[in-house]
Amino acid sequence: MAISNSNNLIFLLSILSFSFLSISTPAETSNSNFQIKQQQDEEQQRGPFVGVNIGTDIQNMPSTSDLVSFLQLQKITHIRIYDANPDILKSLSDTKIRVIISVPNNQLLAIGSSNTTAASWIQRNIVAYYPQTLITGISVGDEVLTTVPSSAPLLLPAMQSLYNALVSSNLHNQIKVSTPHAASIILDPFPPSQAFFNQTLVSVILPILQFLSKTQSPLMMNLYPYYVFMQNKGVVPLDNALFKPVTPNKEMVDPNTLLHYTNVLDAMIDAAYFSMKNLNVTDVVVLVTETGWPSKGDSKEPYATKDNADTYNSNLIKHVFDHSGTPLHPEATSSVFIYELFNEDLRSPPVSEANWGLFYGNTTAVYLLHVSGIGTFLANDTTNQTYCIAMDGFDSKTLQAALDWACGPGRANCSEIQPGESCYRPNNVKNHASYAFDSYYQKEGKAPGSCDFKGVAMITTTDPSHGSCEFPGRT
Repeated sequence: MAISNSNNLIFLLSILSFSFLSISTPAETSNSNFQIKQQQDEEQQRGPFVGVNIGTDIQNMPSTSDLVSFLQLQKITHIRIYDANPDILKSLSDTKIRVIISVPNNQLLAIGSSNTTAASWIQRNIVAYYPQTLITGISVGDEVLTTVPSSAPLLLPAMQSLYNALVSSNLHNQIKVSTPHAASIILDPFPPSQAFFNQTLVSVILPILQFLSKTQSPLMMNLYPYYVFMQNKGVVPLDNALFKPVTPNKEMVDPNTLLHYTNVLDAMIDAAYFSMKNLNVTDVVVLVTETGWPSKGDSKEPYATKDNADTYNSNLIKHVFDHSGTPLHPEATSSVFIYELFNEDLRSPPVSEANWGLFYGNTTAVYLLHVSGIGTFLANDTTNQTYCIAMDGFDSKTLQAALDWACGPGRANCSEIQPGESCYRPNNVKNHASYAFDSYYQKEGKAPGSCDFKGVAMITTTDPSHGSCEFPGRT
């Protein structure tokens, strides 16, 4: 992952026009001329997936056999690696784990300028392993247009050479060729309907998009709501960046389409769709090749915490498996690759660069994801614990009414929020309501509808207990 520089994702001026006020007119999903082609390959039929990126700047990297065993233990079915490591590809044989392999930026010149070199690369890194190892794609370079712009003219020739070599081996329908881009190739991404590709890059981007359309390959995008939030604090609410439930007045509303956005990632994906539409490309799907949140940072990155990383990645996983798509394309949910599987402890500063992983290099969890109810994915790193708390944005009178019902007719156990008891402080309606809501929710066995209270409550995976106050859901 390229470190976001100070010029990347600076959206402040454009985002100010992206209203955070609720509009009374119902949002109408206008697909206009968008007709995202349903690619008839196995991956589309399986539905959207969550995969992981695997970097190797790790002091004590697990052996490839241990790595593959760990992937199987965690029920991880899709991975992306940053090269074509032969040991990993060999170890993945007969595992049913799908892998996207990569061409490093420093190999673009050789492959883009020689069909023979490209054919040799395909033979050595794909034909030698496929189909025992399920290689599904090749990511050619990484953020080339923004990190090594001098190599931009080599990008499409390299992609075409590799594709032609796949055709020669009759593998072009099974293995897709694309290239990952940084979010900063898109300007004015908020509101999404006004987004467009950087004009200085269009001469390179348009032929690439035409190639992707012709070969039914995805547009690979590295999208980080973390950087959007960090560079627009005070404009982008943290809850929107973290996929947290938000009240209507905190939804982002595109003034042109009246589409309501509850999270930043969906807005970034739709900005890519609108940017493609501006170049008359409407049949290429977005694949999020990198996204994530760091669990640790230096003093300049106070929001790089385990709690925020847990919240982002847990909610991201649930969002994808909900199959809800984006406001613009509810019918097309983008698959995503989390950045990343392991903390890369050998990465150079800032501190956050070494702390994007779900696990440490010794395979112990950095934090415990909260992804219950979505099957066995990351099975050894999940918890079924959920709590019911009061939402932000409601006045004390409304919360008090809900609190009174919970402690009265609802028969919640409210003894711990009485004066002198362990959960009495802080002595405010929101805190007391949260405790009462959770008591009722747990008493009802977390039944559907038991955490609503006329819309003022929400379910969370973050334990609201504090000090000596233990919420009912903890026990």
